[in-house]
Amino acid sequence: LDKIPSVVKGCVSEVLSRVDERGILNEIRDSLGLREIWDRPINVLSGGELQRVAIAAATLKDANVYLFDEPSSYLDVYERMRVAKVIRSLASEGRYVVVVEHDLAVLDYISDQICIFYGNPGVYGIVTPVYGVRVGINVYLDGYIPSDNVLFRREPVRFDVSPPQMEWSSGSVFLMWDYMFKRLGDFELKVEPGVIHIGEVIGILGPNGIGKTTFIKLLAGILNVDEGFTPTINVKVSYKPQYLSFKEDLTVMEVLKASAKDKFDSSWFKSEILLPLELVNLMDFHLSELSGGELQRVAIASCLSMDADLYLIDEPSAYLDVEQRISMARVIKRIIEGRGVAAFVVEHDLIVQSILADSLMVFSGHPGRFGVAHSPKSLREGMNKFLRDVDVTFRRDPQTGRPRVNKPDSWLDRYQKGIGEYYYFEAKGE
Repeated sequence: LDKIPSVVKGCVSEVLSRVDERGILNEIRDSLGLREIWDRPINVLSGGELQRVAIAAATLKDANVYLFDEPSSYLDVYERMRVAKVIRSLASEGRYVVVVEHDLAVLDYISDQICIFYGNPGVYGIVTPVYGVRVGINVYLDGYIPSDNVLFRREPVRFDVSPPQMEWSSGSVFLMWDYMFKRLGDFELKVEPGVIHIGEVIGILGPNGIGKTTFIKLLAGILNVDEGFTPTINVKVSYKPQYLSFKEDLTVMEVLKASAKDKFDSSWFKSEILLPLELVNLMDFHLSELSGGELQRVAIASCLSMDADLYLIDEPSAYLDVEQRISMARVIKRIIEGRGVAAFVVEHDLIVQSILADSLMVFSGHPGRFGVAHSPKSLREGMNKFLRDVDVTFRRDPQTGRPRVNKPDSWLDRYQKGIGEYYYFEAKGE
């Protein structure tokens, strides 16, 4: 995706006009929310904007078969649902659509049938027979391929149908913050007062360009507030940024030794970080030799290896496959609880958030203009507030408890909106 600006020239409208073979340019522009960037040159677009332009270009082609490789990458939840609807509409027109996707909620919404790939990464891969979408994803979460009699995960993945009831005592308060305000150019961020507790992971949800990373940078001390005060001045912070960069081309071992220090040679470090994040075989590789997913796992491991009181983790699932996302979420949750520290995690994958978060901060506003960081809420309250804005409801699969997107304006969609239950709703006998 990042190679597009070097080979494609012109503004968005010009580029897409050249590839419009179906005469639906304006319809796709509005469906994918491209109107605001319509006259911008390709070389100034963000990753999420480039992704939507690339999807638009593929969709505008008159083809019998459409191939989409990880279409939700770089996109927030709002954009993921827009893209899913556009891709889904191609199949309804009698065309064939093949999608590689790591966000299980998006994959479930787009797909009619599923093939699972398993094996040993970098060595061999095996493709299963075709399953119906619900059965196929559940087989994957079970970690057992019945047709091949193969177990590829020790434990099945299950989700809470009801959110855990967190009871925080007043003595467990780790950090409190009052109103904060930050202006960056024409963008303004207002932060409502809030509190985070010992052992708590607060998930952060909101559209791109709404101030989530700005909030994290305020807590990390990278940016200074214009009004209010930064509550983390005397707090030891470990920060994993959204965009990864290292000053030197070190080996993975050198990076992790510098972060973990005395813990590096411990059995705890190997069992809790190296093995679940699949880093054991990467120790002698230089950072310049790593893929995006490998670099992401190293950055997460480095962040969690540091001795800190507060961990700030920005979009940890980027570049990771489904298995790695589940492992990453479990590692973060386990370490934060085990150490009795606290964390803020920015993440667009709702299934990952449902695994690792104890509560949620929802950001709202107008992307690129102003944002409001609302006070932390329980998982149920937070998901309901966020999904009400997205206008999407989820039901729960009766076998695994995983969230499944309801079809827009279906009976269940209307019913859940009516009772105000957008996320934690168990579907019976599906």
